[in-house]
Amino acid sequence: MGYTTHVTGEFAIEPPLAYTEFKNSKFAPDNVENSYTPSLVLRVHEQMVEKEDGVFLRRTATALVMREIDEYRECGLVDEVQTALDAFPSHTFTGRLECEGEENTDMWRVVVRNGRAVKVEPRIVWPDEDGAL
Repeated sequence: MGYTTHVTGEFAIEPPLAYTEFKNSKFAPDNVENSYTPSLVLRVHEQMVEKEDGVFLRRTATALVMREIDEYRECGLVDEVQTALDAFPSHTFTGRLECEGEENTDMWRVVVRNGRAVKVEPRIVWPDEDGAL
């Protein structure tokens, strides 16, 4: 048993990825082969579309989300987000991942700034003794 990190949140993708853009990606849920990597997957939305020659299933990826991994040991999460950003450069990723380790001071976020995945750590500031901020 090792140190684990709890991750919540997601990155919305605009415009959503078309199936042809993500079908061969390592982030496509159908392509995940083991229980630990990648730790992020695309959330896929399915919709039945009626056309002249029949009904078709349209699949689009609307978000990048954390997989359900028991006892997740964060290792390279920022790099993995960057890999997803690089794989789909004509799309915008908005949102964040909230990360919290086992120790109460171990909390941080992964955000996207100017097309780059960035780790952001909080600053804890104590108010002055008179109570003013």
